[in-house]
Amino acid sequence: MAGAIASRMSFSSLKRKQPKTFTVRIVTMDAEMEFNCEMKWKGKDLFDLVCRTLGLRETWFFGLQYTIKDTVAWLKMDKKVLEHDVSKEEPVTFHFLAKFYPENAEEELVQEITQHLFFLQVKKQILDEKIYCPPEASVLLASYAVQAKYGDYDPTVHKRGFLAQEELLPKRVINLYQMTPEMWEERITAWYAEHRGRARDEAEMEYLKIAQDLEMYGVNYFAIRNKKGTELLLGVDALGLHIYDPENRLTPKISFPWNEIRNISYSDKEQDPVSKKMNINKIFKVKNRILQLCIGNHDLFMRRRKADSLEVQQMKAQAREEKARKQMERQRLAREKQMREEAERTRDELERRLLQLKEEATMANEALMRSEETADLLAEKAQITEEEAKLLAQKAAEAEQEMQRIKATAIRTEEEKRLMEQKVLEAEVLALKMAEESERRAKEADQLKQDLQEAREAERRAKQKLLEIATKPTYPPMNPIPAPLPPDIPSFNLIGDSLSFDFKDTDMKRLSMEIEKEKVEYMEKSKHLQEQLNELKTEIEALKLKERETALDILHNENSDRGGSSKHNTIKKVPRLSFLYFADQDSH
Repeated sequence: MAGAIASRMSFSSLKRKQPKTFTVRIVTMDAEMEFNCEMKWKGKDLFDLVCRTLGLRETWFFGLQYTIKDTVAWLKMDKKVLEHDVSKEEPVTFHFLAKFYPENAEEELVQEITQHLFFLQVKKQILDEKIYCPPEASVLLASYAVQAKYGDYDPTVHKRGFLAQEELLPKRVINLYQMTPEMWEERITAWYAEHRGRARDEAEMEYLKIAQDLEMYGVNYFAIRNKKGTELLLGVDALGLHIYDPENRLTPKISFPWNEIRNISYSDKEQDPVSKKMNINKIFKVKNRILQLCIGNHDLFMRRRKADSLEVQQMKAQAREEKARKQMERQRLAREKQMREEAERTRDELERRLLQLKEEATMANEALMRSEETADLLAEKAQITEEEAKLLAQKAAEAEQEMQRIKATAIRTEEEKRLMEQKVLEAEVLALKMAEESERRAKEADQLKQDLQEAREAERRAKQKLLEIATKPTYPPMNPIPAPLPPDIPSFNLIGDSLSFDFKDTDMKRLSMEIEKEKVEYMEKSKHLQEQLNELKTEIEALKLKERETALDILHNENSDRGGSSKHNTIKKVPRLSFLYFADQDSH
């Protein structure tokens, strides 16, 4: 009895100690995950768990987003998860998204997973038209997205229609031109074919480098009013704060870089102590949700202008080593592929040459057979002619004997003599004819013997040629260095030692020289790229439906005509003020 009571007490104690949990669903740009979270967990506990699961170390760019009615909010790190205004129905859903954007993606995004998540998010924003992208740039970006997904272009694999089910262009761009899906695919594929040799991470980075120059890239817009009650838009991004006309999200009316902002406060006049770090001469009044976004962007802005932390230095060093290793591996694979292709070409050439030699041997055999048949026929004909000549000679001899017998026979009467003379005359004529025929037949036999000799000589030459073909080498001389071949080619052997690579000083020096060469070629490629964009824009301009142009299309064209189509160029030309006061639309 006492043991049963102790057992029940132990079970009850264990049950009380087990923490209560709830289920959370995390949605990333390319996957979904579920976690069991303890009730006491704060936002940072959940966020760290997600980052560890993804293997993400550049955590400062990201956050967990959730929906409140028709608006979105970000999970606070120092607040319990369930204390946020989230749905209490399990699983509780959060979206793992980039909250802050870099100024320069190539310099700031170190990890490949970070680059990939940014690429997917920016691509979706462009396709959903949350970031305005001009048509010609949309085609270029689509070609890099295809390179990232499909790898190098192969006309035997990527045939017409392989992009039919892909969403690559904003619907606004498709509707703006009288072009079929096939016409768009043709132009995307033409650029896609030029990206040969780029790995997935390189193609995604090229996408981001182009996208970060778009005017709406990385800008969070909020509806505000100034003291006069005028409705405006506040844009918050990596460079600072910008004031927009609600009808023009491309070109700000006023811009305030982060290094010129002194203070940002709540709309309820409650000052945020962190904002004291922002020190020069502009004051803004905003709501808390905007304030947190401003503080995060400002911190990253200042962080970029300081020396990298030890953690970032380690990550960049690892990234450089990994990039060098991957580049070495790609070069090795490229060399192997080239050697394999050369070996396959050599094999095809050998097969073609062997087939040609087989055809020549077959023709020589047929000629030999024809020569042998001809020789046999000539020999048979010569034998028959010779026998006929012998027979005629025998008959001529018999005729001569008959003539002598007739001459020797005594003719008793004159009539018999006359008849005998006539027969003798006829026998002489016949003998003469037989002699002539015998002589002709003898000449014909000699001619046939001569033809037979020539035929046998032709047969001998044909046999000699066939022997030469049979003994001739069936492949051209090969280089002394063996070339690797696929395992299905028995006549070649792969030598593994010749394909091994070590990280030596010579390899690193060669890599450094190649990187320097790429830097020199960058400006030329940029110029070539701009020329291609202008060519495509001119080419499709005739197919544009002017009546379908949106307000952003018109504004972008005006900016381009003024030479301010780049985001940084646009902001540089915007006027600045020394003081501004505004409030959210819903504040009074």
